[in-house]
Amino acid sequence: MTEAEVVFEVGGVSTEALASLGEGHIAYVKQIRSEDVPGLFPEAPEIAPGLKLFALHAADGTPIMLTDSREAAIANAWSNELQAVSVH
Repeated sequence: MTEAEVVFEVGGVSTEALASLGEGHIAYVKQIRSEDVPGLFPEAPEIAPGLKLFALHAADGTPIMLTDSREAAIANAWSNELQAVSVH
């Protein structure tokens, strides 16, 4: 499997449309800062500030997992039969 590239115009796609994108088989990988973790993953332990991390999200934006490498996020998506796309 390879990572797909999907481009959307800002404001052009509703949350409901994103949720149905790929019939539940699409997820996206987004680079985040460790300072953003508590808002996305409230159950996560405290993480040192200033770290670059990667979050895997369902197409509707629901956080799925957090890791320190983009490759691990993509591998997790594949292991859960999800097609991973990147958000820039």
